[in-house]
Amino acid sequence: MRFCELEPSFHLGRFLNGSAIPHCERAKYSASEPHSSKIVPNCCGRPPGLGQRVTAGFNVGLMRKSGPFSVLFAFGLLLALGVACRAADSPAAVASSRANPLGPGDALSIQVVGQPEVTNAFVGDDGTINVPLVGNVQVAGLLPVDAGTRIAKALKDGGYFVDPHVVISTQPRSQVVTVTGEVHAPGRFPVNPATTIFDLLAQAGGLKDTASNVGYVLRKDDDGHINRYPVKLSELAEIRDYLPTSTLLGGDSLVVPPAGTCYVTGEVTTPGKYTVEPGMTVMQAIVHAGGITARGSEHRIEVKRLGKNGQYQVVHVKPGDPVQADDVIHVKESIF
Repeated sequence: MRFCELEPSFHLGRFLNGSAIPHCERAKYSASEPHSSKIVPNCCGRPPGLGQRVTAGFNVGLMRKSGPFSVLFAFGLLLALGVACRAADSPAAVASSRANPLGPGDALSIQVVGQPEVTNAFVGDDGTINVPLVGNVQVAGLLPVDAGTRIAKALKDGGYFVDPHVVISTQPRSQVVTVTGEVHAPGRFPVNPATTIFDLLAQAGGLKDTASNVGYVLRKDDDGHINRYPVKLSELAEIRDYLPTSTLLGGDSLVVPPAGTCYVTGEVTTPGKYTVEPGMTVMQAIVHAGGITARGSEHRIEVKRLGKNGQYQVVHVKPGDPVQADDVIHVKESIF
């Protein structure tokens, strides 16, 4: 028996009612040309009739003759096709098809499905991102879904998860703030309107012990001039208390300078170098050094201060005067 080929669309009414189609008119897809739309003569030597080729619809009249089961089957098939078409046009499918390979400068949010934590990372110049537990993972040149698969494999190979699934979402490159200075993990980090200074410092690994209590946000204005805004790092203050805007902006930089230090020497319990805290006085610095010994005198305190010429000069201060960075406070022995 010879079979004729026809388009993937077919006359559902006559297909369901097989008795209405003679054996010589029945058709199937050719194994060699599964998607061929070429029509060849059937075993009777003539082209298949119109009933064997359907382009857009179904013969409802024939469906009615085929019984309720056939009608249900037909509508079920139509429903499945509609769902498939909608899925193909869904935002997720469109976004996936338009996804670009990752590269240096991309800001990412990484989450293991089923885990509440979301890790924000930045693709470095070497094409890697730092992932908790597994360290640096090379992702440059990969689509986000492929990068998620690679991270999931690293987590599984490390024994941290049995069968992890990792979801990666990208953020606009422009919404990135640079953090430098006395933090444990300086770098560039993504921000959003809800990001606070503390959130940013947390992403940078927190402050070092040597960090100052005051940092600076650097922001370029429309004229290209860089403005510097001091920000207290030890207070839960609103960003608008320090900046002209209520949020951090992409392109901002947060600089955390080292804390100023002073030296306390002479007749104190524990001479050494100490951090200059905001508003610290000479006497408070001495207290940090354990206080004046029985041999010392609070009336004989000498302070050497670094001048503009880079040389230390002796200045006369009172115990309540403020300390400056690089001051050398010397408590002399009592005369009596």
